[in-house]
Amino acid sequence: MLDLSNVSAPIERANGLPNACYIDEQIYQHEQDTLFRNNWAAIGFGKDVASPGMVKPLSFLDIPMIMVRTQNGDINVFQNVCRHRGMILVDAPQQLRGPITCPYHAWSYDLDGNLRKTPHIGGPNVDTLDSVQHCDYPLNKVRSHVWNDIVFVNVGGDAPAFTTQMAALIDRWHEFNQPLYHGGADSSLSFDLACNWKLAVENYCEAYHLPFIHPALNSYSRLEDHYNILDHDNYAGQGTTVYAPQVSDTGARFPTFDKLSSKWDTGAEYVALFPNVLLGVHKDHYFNILLTPDGTGHTHEQIELYYTDPLALSDDYAEMRATNTRMWQTVFAEDISVVEGMQKGRKAPAYDGGKFSAVMDESTYHFHKWVARELSV
Repeated sequence: MLDLSNVSAPIERANGLPNACYIDEQIYQHEQDTLFRNNWAAIGFGKDVASPGMVKPLSFLDIPMIMVRTQNGDINVFQNVCRHRGMILVDAPQQLRGPITCPYHAWSYDLDGNLRKTPHIGGPNVDTLDSVQHCDYPLNKVRSHVWNDIVFVNVGGDAPAFTTQMAALIDRWHEFNQPLYHGGADSSLSFDLACNWKLAVENYCEAYHLPFIHPALNSYSRLEDHYNILDHDNYAGQGTTVYAPQVSDTGARFPTFDKLSSKWDTGAEYVALFPNVLLGVHKDHYFNILLTPDGTGHTHEQIELYYTDPLALSDDYAEMRATNTRMWQTVFAEDISVVEGMQKGRKAPAYDGGKFSAVMDESTYHFHKWVARELSV
């Protein structure tokens, strides 16, 4: 195992995570087995199973899973295998008109995972068998929680309750505990990054790179207008004091969240919630970014934009939504060459994890310490 003790040294003396944490397959697998399995990690969005009966299959930690919207509007996450012979139940997102039915022998389950029918299990036209009591064979449920439309899972099952573990950020943003409305097809973005997932987190945590990588953004939201956020163990990021959206030539604005304190008149915050969620909160819209690792050197980044009022989803705001999406697409695209360049740099054997600025890199250092601790478990 790597010696990561120096990563947790005081920032003035610390080095960042060593190259192996970005390019070594064994370290990548160790991450899957520890920090992704033991913590609350994101797997998807509630908007992808918007109505009762909608299901979406996915793979997380090589485990086949399905997200399911129940009749009462809740979201369940199950292992996507039939309890009979382990057949995959659902192979594509879809709207079900009935139960979740195995395509192999037609065992079927309701949206809460309960086994309901076992056709011919006792012979032709005999649908019951004493040795297979339905109540004993529900779908295997994955511990999950939905917050701000992000679906989180704790595969290991031993993490504190989500609202306990994430209490600090939930409290920090308690004013935004209001309904969110996804902006629709024009409010979804995705990128495939040729980099380790951690580099996307590290880059997002800090504002140090703004003048050099985001010159247009820095022209009105300057480096000196930003501050670091690292007041709790499992998140870090940065905020701005000069948020002033310009998405319409007419001066029109999106509706804003209700009853926000004056801080948010011109404030916005951007936080990485460890391990794999990036968040942005503003007075008039919110975004979620899900990072899905795919090996040591590839990451899928899915970005979803939300608004504060159904009015913002109307045709009257369509052009403004599209402008807002294009603005964020430009900003996020500007980061691609940076994170991919750092990934290439991790092949340089003399690189020792790098040197932090004790002023500008505090949030990134905070993330490195978290990873080092989790990998040392």
